[in-house]
Amino acid sequence: MSRLLVDADAIRALAEILTDTGLTEIEIAEKDNRIRVVRAAAPVAHAVPAPAPVAAAPIPVAPATPVTPAVTDPAKHPGAVTSPMVGVAYLAPDPSSPSFVTEGQQVSAGQTLLLIEAMKTFNQIKAPRAGTVSRILVQSGDPVEFGEALVIIE
Repeated sequence: MSRLLVDADAIRALAEILTDTGLTEIEIAEKDNRIRVVRAAAPVAHAVPAPAPVAAAPIPVAPATPVTPAVTDPAKHPGAVTSPMVGVAYLAPDPSSPSFVTEGQQVSAGQTLLLIEAMKTFNQIKAPRAGTVSRILVQSGDPVEFGEALVIIE
């Protein structure tokens, strides 16, 4: 019978990183050992409206105001460039250099938009098509999740 060795200190450290960065999962692998810590999604509270009070006399109602539509998920935007991995986003190759792209800039297909550092490797995120960068949704140093919208190209 083989015995599973667990490094409780490593698990605690990874759980603390999840809490500090807001990530939902993290994994480290070393030779034949692998530790993966996943944080469960926070429970969603549902508000239940209170019953309406009974009015003795009619109350004048103001004309209805238009309701603004809810903010849509940027990742569902047809021009969204999403993160292919969990990591840390960087908008420039180094702190003293200008950003790869700026809002309003024309980009060509294959042009580097930003970097994502994952496991000490910097991965170039390239424009999937030509267009104009209408929004940059992350800042340098922001932790990003898989599938998170990074840039919108119109």
